[in-house]
Amino acid sequence: MVDTELANLSNQLMLGTVLMYVVAMFGYAADLAFGHRRKAAEEAVAEEKVLVGAGGPETGTATPAGATATEITDGDDADEDDTPYKREVDWGRFAVLFSVLGWGLHLGALVARGMAVERWPWGNMYEFVGAITFAAVTAFLVLLVRQQVRFLGAFVMLFAVVALGIATLWLYTDAGPLVPALKSYWIAIHVTAAITATGAFTVAGLSTVLYLAASRGMAGTGRLPGPEALDRLAYRVTMFAFPIWTFAIIAGAIWADAAWGRYWGWDPKEIWSFVTWVVYAGYLHARATAGWKGRKAAIVSLVAYGCLLFNFFGVNYMFSGLHSYA
Repeated sequence: MVDTELANLSNQLMLGTVLMYVVAMFGYAADLAFGHRRKAAEEAVAEEKVLVGAGGPETGTATPAGATATEITDGDDADEDDTPYKREVDWGRFAVLFSVLGWGLHLGALVARGMAVERWPWGNMYEFVGAITFAAVTAFLVLLVRQQVRFLGAFVMLFAVVALGIATLWLYTDAGPLVPALKSYWIAIHVTAAITATGAFTVAGLSTVLYLAASRGMAGTGRLPGPEALDRLAYRVTMFAFPIWTFAIIAGAIWADAAWGRYWGWDPKEIWSFVTWVVYAGYLHARATAGWKGRKAAIVSLVAYGCLLFNFFGVNYMFSGLHSYA
């Protein structure tokens, strides 16, 4: 039995999510484009405070106790002549705020969809895309807190907006019950692991694309870091996602045995899941043993992500098999 009110609420929350992500995307883009001006203004003000606090290069007078650098510099006209730092808008913080708001609406949309159908909300392509996008944004926000990767925001939000737009316009499926083959507790284990790994691999893939761009001359543009930092970030995120993808394949084999009486049957989805695993394993092995870094490793990583996308979209629409219901 489908709760149509909750299903409609989920749809409205998803539209709100896209709106928040669009605003955040433009905020991150502005931060990339103009953030270096804010940083320069901040450094200029800091230098001015140091000079004034030391007595100034010309006056040689010390700063009175309790007075600020702005008060000494501007005097009674402080309100009329503000500092460059204060005139700059912190687009990054603005974008982060809307990212978090969008993430909250996104979570609400998934929860409402699940409650509407009384099941895990990833039983068809529309729900898969929504969940994978949520996983990618979550991975970005975690990295934002731990490693200050604000520069990734515009690209993650662009991915989220495009993916959710495709899901809403072309992949949308009305809320309904699962097909019989998916009615198992393994959907909460196998599919959740695959969704989590795919979201993390997406962040790693975006970092790799940025690395290739930075290595061709974009380093230092706006707030984009150097290629070495981007290469390390992509590698570390891939190292996190790979064991989860491995677990997803193992859990899928166990579920296949319970559902179809065999662990492996050379179904197209099984084959391409394994191909994706092999290419990512080759990428990690090459970096760990052969010392591959830079462009060669980045190309292998993007090939692996291409296999992942083909496994998700291409296999579902180009081949028939036991996973065609997705």
